[in-house]
Amino acid sequence: MTLLQIMPETAPETVRVRTEDLEIIRKELLRIGVRFERWHAARRLPANADDTAVMNAYRSHIDHVSAESGYPVVDIVRITPASTAENPPQHIRPAYEKYAEEHQHDEDVVRFLVSGAACFYLHVAGQVLAVLCTAGDLLSLPGRTTHWFDAGAHPSYTAIRFSPEGAARAVLFPPTSIAARFPTFDEIVAKA
Repeated sequence: MTLLQIMPETAPETVRVRTEDLEIIRKELLRIGVRFERWHAARRLPANADDTAVMNAYRSHIDHVSAESGYPVVDIVRITPASTAENPPQHIRPAYEKYAEEHQHDEDVVRFLVSGAACFYLHVAGQVLAVLCTAGDLLSLPGRTTHWFDAGAHPSYTAIRFSPEGAARAVLFPPTSIAARFPTFDEIVAKA
């Protein structure tokens, strides 16, 4: 279930909008320059599909976004509860925790969820828009959009990531973050 929840930046307990209506979600995000789409695979994917199968299933969509955005690097990110457990691969947990704080990237952030769920929190124009994305959702944030990311205490998702060629992703963190004041992924899902 894809969901949008909008809260004032100063009152996280106040929910101005909470909707699962994809058209309302698309319109609300478009107001702040964020692209939201739903994609369907060209063929059914098994739960254990490898990267090649995933890429092939979404090839026409991937090619369109790559050509349109100018981002030639497309890869797959997989996060599972095992990869963020007590003894994860060294690069996984720090990266996951780092992006749970408010930050910005110079370039656009373009993600497509192949499976699972994750929440992108956008801090824009005095409000926080929590976008709970599920399989089939494409979200494209313009560069310098302040945001954070949470996939819950037991994250499980596979995403296609679009990036500029050879670019080291510069991450800019503000001096203070409001992320901890807002409902987590798990809290938003529990209310659904």
